[in-house]
Order: sequence, then C-alpha cells, then structure tokens
Amino acid sequence: MHFDTLQGWLSWQETLHPLAIDLGLDRVEAVYSKLNPQRTKPVTVTVAGTNGKGSCVAYLEAIYRQQGYRVGAYTSPHILKYNERIKINGEQVSDDLICEAFSRIEAVRGDISLSYFEFGTLAALDIFSRSGLDIQILEVGLGGRLDAVNIVDADAAIIASIGIDHINWLGNNRESIGREKAGVFRPHTPAIVGDPQPPESVLAVIAEKQADALLIDKDFSYQQEQGYWQWIGQGQQLVQLPEPSLKGEHQYRNAASALCAIMQLQSHLPVSETAIKSGLMQTQLPGRFQLITNQGIPVLLDVGHNPEAISTLAEYLQTHFPNRKIHAVFSMMKDKDIAGVVEIISPLIEDWYFVPLNNPRAASEDLMREIFLQTSTLKVSFGFNGFAEAFQAAKKRAQPEDLLLVFGSFFLISECLHEFEQGELTK
Repeated sequence: MHFDTLQGWLSWQETLHPLAIDLGLDRVEAVYSKLNPQRTKPVTVTVAGTNGKGSCVAYLEAIYRQQGYRVGAYTSPHILKYNERIKINGEQVSDDLICEAFSRIEAVRGDISLSYFEFGTLAALDIFSRSGLDIQILEVGLGGRLDAVNIVDADAAIIASIGIDHINWLGNNRESIGREKAGVFRPHTPAIVGDPQPPESVLAVIAEKQADALLIDKDFSYQQEQGYWQWIGQGQQLVQLPEPSLKGEHQYRNAASALCAIMQLQSHLPVSETAIKSGLMQTQLPGRFQLITNQGIPVLLDVGHNPEAISTLAEYLQTHFPNRKIHAVFSMMKDKDIAGVVEIISPLIEDWYFVPLNNPRAASEDLMREIFLQTSTLKVSFGFNGFAEAFQAAKKRAQPEDLLLVFGSFFLISECLHEFEQGELTK
C-alpha cells in the first residue's frame, strides 16, 4: 500500500489494525528489526508517567539544543498537526519525511499488523536513525513496559509521576500502574523517579532489573529561593537556576527530574550550566497552563484529563487566579474518571459549558448530564454544536476580570487552538 499524502497514510492506518490500543512489543520489534538492522543509535532518554512526561521531554529538548546538540523528540498525541509528534532541533519534520518513513515500514512489515501509534513510533525511530542525532528523547504513549517506544534500550529513563489513568490497560491502582511504567528501566542505567511517593512496585522493578535508582527527595532534590531555585543530587549542585518557563508548582519536580537525567548523562553528552539555565527559560509546551491574554478576558488552556492533573490545575488556579469567577469550557473522553475530575475542580468553577466532540471516544451529552447530576454540579450549559459555540456562550457570560478555562482533553485544546488560529474566537 502506498499513499502520496500524509493524510492518506494516516486515514489508512486508522483502519488497518483491529484495536486502537494493542499493547505488546513482538509485532513492532519484528518490523523494527527489518527496517535497518545496522542503524546507529543516538543517546536515548525515555520518559514515562501519568502526568508530566511531556514537560520533561520539553525541558530535555530545550537544554540539549541550547548546548548545540542535534536533538530528536518524539511525543504524542499532537494538538494541531501530526508532525508535532516528530521534531528535530525543535522543528516539526516534513510530510515528505514522514511519508517516506511510512513507505519503508510498509515495504518490510509483510502481514504484520500495526496500530496507528506503532506506525508513528516506527516512523520516528526510522527518521531519527537517518538524521545524525546526538540524542533522541522518546515519550511513552501509554504505560511503559509494553509501549512501542520500549523497543529501544534507554541510556536513562524517567517516570515523571504515577497516577490513576488508562485503567482498562494498566490496572486500577498505583501499584499495577507503577509496575507497567517501570518497564522502561534497564539494568545498570539511571532509573529516575520524579514522583515523591512512588508505589512499592516501582522500587521492586528497579531492584529486579538492577537499575540505578534515582528518587526525588532522596537521591536528588530541589529547593526554591526568591526568584530562583537550586538542584541538588549525588554530590552535585546547580544554583541560581531561573524559574521554569512552564507554569505550576509541579514544574519544579519535572524540571528537577530532567536535570537529573542530564547530570547522569554528562559523560556521554556534557552540558554546561549556561545551557541549562537558558533551556529552562526557553522551554515551551502548548496546552499546558497556556495563558492567552490578547482576547480581552484571559483564557487558560490545559490538557489535563485525570484527577492528578486536575488537582494540580486546581492548585494553580487558587494560587494565580484567586477570587476570580471561572467559566469552564469542558469535555473529556468517556474512558476517563470524569466524575473524579468534576468533583475536584467544581468548587472553583462558576459555570460549565459542555463541548460535544466529534470523536468516538468522547463523552456524550447524555453521559455528561448524568455525571454532573451525580456530582451535584448544577450550573451547566448543554446543546452547543461545537467548541466555538460553547466558547462564545462562556465569553458572553464572563466579565473582564473573570477567567475562561478550557480543559479536559487534548482533542478539546486542539479545537480551541485551531479556532484561535483561524481567528474565529475573536469575533
């Protein structure tokens, strides 16, 4: 099979495999071995976690780029454009490069069925192997042990946090989820854990694999000072670091975890304090506590979609937007803990505007009515045809000193940013 456009390839991949999510490494490893068995592997950092992994990737990417290294970063999902998933030196790779990689994969896979995510992971690895990289930073899509990214042996691996999410695949408690995520660790290599209270299963896997444990608040830590912070770990110290450019108290943990990986890899890829400080200031990540202030009423965007992420969002709102009326434009996927999310943040929300998403995984209006009723959340508006209509209704209700909050799903933030790009929300 061959297609001339990226969209053609992606549309076909969505129909190719019977399951959207099919954890396991056998199929993807078999195809990977056929692509280019003589490839050279750059230094590799793998990042897993319920929340925070995208931020860790962004810090690592920015800092290594500031040092002048050639850096590849693979992340998922994308917000506006598929090409966001595969970047080299901060730039999204072209449609042509991705299509060429897909063609090479299709030429060797034979009768092996691959999922949409597996095709993308193989394409990223294939592109990176041909691009003369110094380092590749790979974000786990789901879990860790059986995620397609885990076919590559990492030189250092990070678990940013462990929370309850994807219970249909990973289990319904932190112990089972932690064991799956810890599958990215390798023997005698840095196993960095940014969760201050990791499940026992994570520690057990580290011991089983004889990985080099590096736990936050034990083997490395950070201390905040007035306008600065410092990182401490294993006899090393970085002082007067600028505040992370990504907002929220949790970003110190994410940045500290990324710095731990960098310090552990100094013998492979030396990085100066100047590059670290510059990278911390220049890190960018759309959709994470992203504040848009040129619309009159400020708009805060966040992709958070599980209780842990929403607890962090609630803390940020209370700290940075106290005593403001918050109007929530909201949607979530039906396989998430929607009730848990609503219960956590509803005390801060003045009113809700539910957005129906054109996605088979999205929560329906009927389901959301039931959940809002169960959680005694009463000031909710339904009946909108899409995001723009719901957003305009919230904007009409809001006063200049209020805050418009758009959150709950990558797909929702994608629609929001697309509308802003088109200029539709300024009318």
